[in-house]
Amino acid sequence: MIIEYSVAAIALAFLWLVVFLIATLQKGMVTIGEANKTLVEVRNAIHDLSGESKQLLQTANDITDDVKAKMKTVEPLLDSAQDVGEAIHSVTDSVKKATNGFRTEFSPKKINAIKTKSQIK
Repeated sequence: MIIEYSVAAIALAFLWLVVFLIATLQKGMVTIGEANKTLVEVRNAIHDLSGESKQLLQTANDITDDVKAKMKTVEPLLDSAQDVGEAIHSVTDSVKKATNGFRTEFSPKKINAIKTKSQIK
């Protein structure tokens, strides 16, 4: 009789184990289903973002090309401005040299103070 109780206990334990495993597997399937939904949403979001980023990069490239073209247009003007600046620097240099030479040729003169009427008499 002890063997019959032992077999019955083993059968109940096995049945409880099977029920527990089935519940666990069902919860696992629900979790996997939710993970799949999340992955689909993430893929869609990434797809949308990649399309927007491609558009943004194309726009940035277009703006860069436009700026390069405009810089090439303005470059001769900047070169001319640099030439004018160098010419002005050369002229100022020459004027400085000329005034320094002029100063050394003539000695400074003493300026007489203006006398009042009472000092003149």
